[in-house]
Amino acid sequence: MKAPLKWVFPARVVFTLVLLLLLCSAAFGQDYDDPFPPEPKEEKKKTLKAQDECNGIFISYTFIEREKEYPHLKNATAQSWAFKSQLSVLNTGTDELKAWQVLAKFQHGEVLVSTGGAVIIDGGDLPAKVSKNGTLFAGYPMSDLKTAIETAGDINQIQALVDIKGSVFGVKPPGIPMPKFIRLQNEGYECPKIMMRGSVMYSCCVKDKKHKKKPTKTKFLPRRYGDLSFTYDVIRAYEGNYQAQVTIENNHPLARLDHWNLTWEWMRGEFIHSMRGAYTHRHDYSECLYGPAGQYYKDFDFSQVMNCDRKPIIADLPADRVNDSQIGKIPFCCRNGTLLPPTMDPSKARSIFQMTVYKMPPDMNRTALSPPHRWKISGVLNPTYKCGAPIRVENTQFPDPSGLQAVSTAIASWQLTCNMTKPKPKEAKCCVSFSAYYNESAIPCNTCACGCGDVNTNKCRAEARPMLLPPEALLVPFDNRTIVAKAWAKIKHYPIPARLPCPDNCGVSINWHLNSDYRDGWTARMTIFNWGGTVFEDWSAAVQLKKAFPGFEAVYSFNGTRLTNPDNTIYLEGLKGLNYLMGETNGSKPSDPRVPGKQQSVISFKKKASWGIHPSHGDGFPTKVFFNGAECSLPPTIPTKASSANQAWVDSLLVFVISMATLVMLMDHFHW
Repeated sequence: MKAPLKWVFPARVVFTLVLLLLLCSAAFGQDYDDPFPPEPKEEKKKTLKAQDECNGIFISYTFIEREKEYPHLKNATAQSWAFKSQLSVLNTGTDELKAWQVLAKFQHGEVLVSTGGAVIIDGGDLPAKVSKNGTLFAGYPMSDLKTAIETAGDINQIQALVDIKGSVFGVKPPGIPMPKFIRLQNEGYECPKIMMRGSVMYSCCVKDKKHKKKPTKTKFLPRRYGDLSFTYDVIRAYEGNYQAQVTIENNHPLARLDHWNLTWEWMRGEFIHSMRGAYTHRHDYSECLYGPAGQYYKDFDFSQVMNCDRKPIIADLPADRVNDSQIGKIPFCCRNGTLLPPTMDPSKARSIFQMTVYKMPPDMNRTALSPPHRWKISGVLNPTYKCGAPIRVENTQFPDPSGLQAVSTAIASWQLTCNMTKPKPKEAKCCVSFSAYYNESAIPCNTCACGCGDVNTNKCRAEARPMLLPPEALLVPFDNRTIVAKAWAKIKHYPIPARLPCPDNCGVSINWHLNSDYRDGWTARMTIFNWGGTVFEDWSAAVQLKKAFPGFEAVYSFNGTRLTNPDNTIYLEGLKGLNYLMGETNGSKPSDPRVPGKQQSVISFKKKASWGIHPSHGDGFPTKVFFNGAECSLPPTIPTKASSANQAWVDSLLVFVISMATLVMLMDHFHW
């Protein structure tokens, strides 16, 4: 009988097998922190297939990774995560895409920290909380996307990549915090369908067949005209600096700016050396001296530099500097920041200033020109504007300074437009109260109509309805109305809340009083109160009356003009010598409350042109009111016609009594 065979392995082979087993066990036992494995090949194939089949603009949003941030919380909904994602805009069509813009609707409380390859148009400074209405990205420095045909398929010229970093809340693994949607915002495109593939969202945006493209003679985009437009013209260019001219044009029939302040953000390290027609609020060259500019311009005299801020604040010069040979003598300058609507004075609807801008490497050649971004403008009790991104337009032409019949052309021109935004609740800049001849009580301005300000809301209610007042109490500052409001409520048997409503905190309030109502017509009285210290020169107001507008007859102490844009609007301004709305002043006695500045007029209407109108039923009250172009907060209700209600109750009681008496008589008759 043969002995069993024995398998003998060399020591080298045994060692190799053991090492492989250890490596395999370590690989299977490893715990990866990244909860998002690479996208499956099938999903990638579908995304690439959709991209290859797109004949337009292919936009995609890819979630890359995230990491838990401090503080580490047990509450998963409050835990923040640092995330990275990428937005891609690829031109797969046959037409060049100029000044691309993409709207992303985030939905998890994201805070954006950096956006390399784009700028946020309507957001605040980074880090910025994303807007509930969506976050608008504009390409920078690559704003135009050429076609593959004209670039031989160069991906760097047909695609823009935006690297997004930020924080997101409440979406723990394995959930993926994706935007609600992404959409190309360029005019003439539509994105019909948004597809989700794991951590990728994409859409193929194609040309809208119904959109009629405006013919252009140049390769640049056509000029756009919003409520307010800016033109940034480079009129002279040198090796390391250039001279620019900024033109502000007001195109809205109602809007205006008073004491405007303009700010923007330099994107390439530029600084302002000097200005004509305007000035910066801050004159400080330390940021240049100790920054990159000081290292490059080593022998430069920075003491003559006007401003080195990355976000300068620019203001108009006062009127007495218009003929100043050093900083004035610029057309349409030096109006103390007043920009009137063209309805009031077309010659004062424009403002211009010039400046010398120094550049930084690598933009030192004459043709390397770039405008600032993220423009914002504001004034004193004026509309709030939302501005877009600068777009390259055809070079502006100016009358030749020699006086000959010739034109001079700017070296490069950019334009951006701004549009008025409707004020959000408790963010208005003026307010309206209602009263009527048939009601003893006036409805004052809404609580916190212009914000709660510094008011201690623990002592007053910010969400409460305002208490009704006697009409004469509207002349009294809010701090002195408390006693009157309580006394009036007791007289009229109105409830008195434990915590009274907060004030409206508006610098300007307007009272609309329905003055009379007769067979052929009716009248209203409009009173404007200035509760602040600012004097409004060349003030203006406007009321929109949808049903009553055709019957507008006359304004007796103001100038009144019919407007068709906006529709059904009466435009009002002060008469010559009465065009100043003074500020609040002291009373006649030290113990008297302060007295607001006031302007008042009666407005008459005819009923013949407004068939079926009932002023006391709501038709006699405006649907919108503006002061200096800013839309005011309106009360939620109008004064009720209490006398009519009482009369109706009396009439009903009389009918009931007569009916009962008739019934008794009939019963007696049949009984007899």
